[in-house]
Amino acid sequence: MRFRVAALFLFILICTSCKYFNLNKKSVLQEVDTIINFTSVDASPTFNACKDIIDKEAKSNCFRTQLYKQVSVQLAKHRLVAKNPVDEMIQLEVIINSKGEIAIKKIESSSLIRENIIGLDSILNLSVKALPKIFPAIKRGIPVTTLYKLPIQIQVK
Repeated sequence: MRFRVAALFLFILICTSCKYFNLNKKSVLQEVDTIINFTSVDASPTFNACKDIIDKEAKSNCFRTQLYKQVSVQLAKHRLVAKNPVDEMIQLEVIINSKGEIAIKKIESSSLIRENIIGLDSILNLSVKALPKIFPAIKRGIPVTTLYKLPIQIQVK
């Protein structure tokens, strides 16, 4: 009988004492940030002229300004010949990959531009390939590919 009482007492002691040895695992584990916004980057792509700018918004604006300026300079080197006067807007989608290489993904233009300016696509491709070195966008310390849309006004008289 003593053995049964001792075993029952030991069983109750073991069952009730477990709550005193409970380890709080939540306090030991670190919280991991698993939500990633794929629509934005930590640092936008940049040209050499903009690499020393610290502010994210100012750096992005500098890149856009330099990109427009460089594409305009490159387009000005080519002589555009049109059958009829053209004053239209085209949309140029460029991809800057994780190595900093730029390429045209898509050129959206009206049928008027395509009919009147022959070879515009090849001139735009040459203009984009002649751009100076671009440093790729950065997301969480890793170079990533980005897509930019450039509206370009084409005026040929």
